[in-house]
Amino acid sequence: MATDSRTKSLLCLKTAIEKKALNPVLLELKEITSFTDYFLLLSGKSDRQVQAIAQGIEEALKKKGIRHLGKEGMTGGRWILMDYEDVVVHIFLEPMRKFYDLEGLWIDAPRIDLQKGGSIG
Repeated sequence: MATDSRTKSLLCLKTAIEKKALNPVLLELKEITSFTDYFLLLSGKSDRQVQAIAQGIEEALKKKGIRHLGKEGMTGGRWILMDYEDVVVHIFLEPMRKFYDLEGLWIDAPRIDLQKGGSIG
């Protein structure tokens, strides 16, 4: 089932929020890089919550016929990376997110306003 990258990123976001993910940030990378359209950055309070968020996203996308190209970090639950080609999801334990500061590394990437245009209904 073909799903555009924005719809896919918002489905990941909606699922993560249902799992109580913290501080979601959706970066649009279409004009900046050739390897993906969006980065979704999220945090969890514990390694188990980080893992539960990842499992929830994987299950929700699988129901839509979307499978990841790769997934790393599931065992440790400190930083899980899920590659869905045009959407890359980073789920961090909060201290790891601060340490790696992907928001800072991709400071030039436009952020999708999750309150306005990023409707997740």
